[in-house]
Amino acid sequence: MNNTSLITKYFPDLAPKQIDQFDKLGDLYQHWNEQINVISRKDTKNFYERHILHSLAIINVIKFKDGTKILDIGTGGGFPGIPLAIMFPECDFLLVDSVGKKIKVVKEITEALGLKNVRGAHERAENIDEQFNFIVSRAVTAMPKFIGWTKGQFLKKNNNDLKNGILYLKGGDLAEEMAPVTKAIQIFDIKNKFEEEFFETKKVVYVRN
Repeated sequence: MNNTSLITKYFPDLAPKQIDQFDKLGDLYQHWNEQINVISRKDTKNFYERHILHSLAIINVIKFKDGTKILDIGTGGGFPGIPLAIMFPECDFLLVDSVGKKIKVVKEITEALGLKNVRGAHERAENIDEQFNFIVSRAVTAMPKFIGWTKGQFLKKNNNDLKNGILYLKGGDLAEEMAPVTKAIQIFDIKNKFEEEFFETKKVVYVRN
């Protein structure tokens, strides 16, 4: 199962517009990946599992309320930001990456999908002069370093069931990496929600601001 049916398997209440947007993602990424390598060639056959569904694992931890501001650091070709933006059309997403050609793909794909709640920026994370409720990412660096990038970027007001903070997609044994982190941490096993073998060691790490 490597198409939108994998998404609707876990999220059966999608609106027709959302299903259409997820349907289009496969062809759009195939097109752009042939020009600019934004996802691993070996992952293209498992695109919906390893990129779309993996991004959506964050929804097992939190369902963003309307008006939530989210920063995606090191978004690459738009993960987890674009799938999350499809799921939460009333939230505001800023996707940033230090590689300009990857942000070009983000902008082209969001335009093709008609996503009005996504902005892309070719910028380093620490240079972003805005504040957000949540910062999301897919394992761009070790957590202590990542936390340093996010200093001063959180809004003080909380409007979700979780307090503002970081939601980080990561795999493997995290004990050593998380040891220096003094902030409150919760680790959620994705395998408890998604049955595919790919998620056996994958986790969502929540670091409260």
